[in-house]
Amino acid sequence: MTVLRLARSELKRMTGGLLPKLTILALTMVPLLYGAVYLYANWNPYGNLNRIDAALVMEDTGAATSDGVRLQAGQKVAESLVEGHVFNWQPVQSAAEADQGVSDGKYAFALKIPRDFSSNLASPGSFDSASQAMLNVTTNDANNYLLSTIVDKLTTAVHASVAKEVGAETANQLLTGFGTIHTQMAKAADGAETLADGVARLRDGAASLHQGTGQLEAGAAELYNGEVKLRDGAAQLASGAGQLSGGLAQLKDKTAGLPADSQRLSDGAAQVAAGNAALNTRVQDVVGQLQAADTGLRTRVQESNARLVAAGVLTQEQAAKVLAEFDTAAASGPATDARTKIQADAAQIQQLADGSAAVSAGAARLAAATPALSGAISTASSGADRLAAGATTLAAGQQTAVDGAAALSEGARKLDNGAAQLETGAGTAADGSRTLATELSKGAGKVPNPDEAQKNNLSGVMSDPVAVSNVSQAKAGSYGAGLAPFFLTLALWIGVFMLIQAMRPVTQRALASNAPAWKIAVGGWLPFLAVSAVQASLLTVVVNVALGLNPAHPVLMWLFLLAAAAAFSAIIQGVVALLGSPGKLVVLILLVLQLVSSGGTFPWQTTPQPLHVVHQILPMGYVVNGMRHLIYGADLSMIPSTVAGLLGYTLLGVVLSTLAVRKHKFWTLKTLKPEIAV
Repeated sequence: MTVLRLARSELKRMTGGLLPKLTILALTMVPLLYGAVYLYANWNPYGNLNRIDAALVMEDTGAATSDGVRLQAGQKVAESLVEGHVFNWQPVQSAAEADQGVSDGKYAFALKIPRDFSSNLASPGSFDSASQAMLNVTTNDANNYLLSTIVDKLTTAVHASVAKEVGAETANQLLTGFGTIHTQMAKAADGAETLADGVARLRDGAASLHQGTGQLEAGAAELYNGEVKLRDGAAQLASGAGQLSGGLAQLKDKTAGLPADSQRLSDGAAQVAAGNAALNTRVQDVVGQLQAADTGLRTRVQESNARLVAAGVLTQEQAAKVLAEFDTAAASGPATDARTKIQADAAQIQQLADGSAAVSAGAARLAAATPALSGAISTASSGADRLAAGATTLAAGQQTAVDGAAALSEGARKLDNGAAQLETGAGTAADGSRTLATELSKGAGKVPNPDEAQKNNLSGVMSDPVAVSNVSQAKAGSYGAGLAPFFLTLALWIGVFMLIQAMRPVTQRALASNAPAWKIAVGGWLPFLAVSAVQASLLTVVVNVALGLNPAHPVLMWLFLLAAAAAFSAIIQGVVALLGSPGKLVVLILLVLQLVSSGGTFPWQTTPQPLHVVHQILPMGYVVNGMRHLIYGADLSMIPSTVAGLLGYTLLGVVLSTLAVRKHKFWTLKTLKPEIAV
């Protein structure tokens, strides 16, 4: 008996009548009904959310921003929601009415925009009254549990959109403020530069002032010393003026008779001058006569010598010698001495005559001036009295001046100290103002001053600093396409499991034959493989054509499903063949374990740790993963290893079936009459 003959025999038995044929047809349709119908019902639920009634309460009254612009954020949110048609939004007048509608099931949920929504959005412009804007959502899990998750995503999207828009506006105002700060700091830097120049001039002026106050201090000290000397001099002046006044008074008293005495002196001097003049005249006459006699005598000697020379008595030399001897004798003789004495006396008499004449003239002038002198002495005496009184007053006032000069000197010293402090402070201020100007200039350079394009770009970045660049290497086209790998695999397992209800894992006739155990096992498995292959093919055609799954690799997906059908049918047929009716319970348990561990809905890593072992051992998780790669167009490098694994599961099922054949070759009473048959 060949393997194919055993398989054909079982298929003939199953299709021998109308009812068996209908049964096989129904079993073939089980995966289609389970997988395709479920996928059809859940193909695009998110695209039909607009059929769900949701209450929308808009109570926002608007607000004015810091720059005077009217903000109607709540109205914009409400309009964008209605225009988006994500849900069938129903405007409701009050929050209480909306909450009651959610409680009654009239509305799936309610979204409420409170009165202060816009004002809270505008509040970040004020540091002391910033508040968060709230969106109030009312849900009721009794209406639908998953709807709460969908609503959370919606409100999160609304929150992100509003926050981004408001954040962009706030950031734009902030950047505008930075530009204003930059401008003002630049102006402040210019002003600080001007201030630095002015303070530098102040420093120079303070230095000059200090120099001047130093000179003033020295001058005040000299003034004080001078005032002291002046005070002492004034005291001496007062003393001297008193003495002068007393002396002039005595002079006045003693010169009272001076005019008469000087007149008498003048008259006497005139008489003496007249006598001296007469005497001088007579003496001068005598001197003249003597001079004339000397001259005449010498002339007669010269004439006598000339006659003697002419007479030849004397030679010229002798005559000259006689004249010379005459001159010598005349110069040293008694007559000459007498004449010289008379001439000297005449000169003295002439001087006496001149002096007496001068004395007479002076005496006359004295006599003429003496009355005026006497009056002047009287006047001087009176002036000296006044001078003495004034000098006394001056001495007293000069003491006051000395005290003032002392105060001035002390003030000048303090002023000089203050000027020194001013110079030091002005120097510090000059350095500080220059540093201020420099730092303000540096600070102005560091403060951003963006233009309009930069502000728009920066405000967008600041309001939404993190952007997600979502690169999808493989993407499901719809919600149903996302569930397809799991439900197609699950439907295929259930379809094979349902075959056990109508098909025998191993026929009694085959067990009674002499065929090898492996042939009987394979012959019993092939009918399961044939029907499960039809199930997989039909399921592939329906989801691709009717539902529009459009897998990236349709042929490979079909071949992969056939490999999965071979593995599932071999395992299920082998387990039931080995264990009998209890094997069906084992297959059901395997189904449940794979439902929760295959990662068809949530990632299998999120399941409890014991189920991770189940995921690694049982085949459904590998089939789901392979189907995802084939449907979504992901990397296919893992497909060969997965197919090899499915072949291994197939071989395992055949081994189990072979063991079952060997076991059931030996009949027992339980074989003839089992305790339970399912």
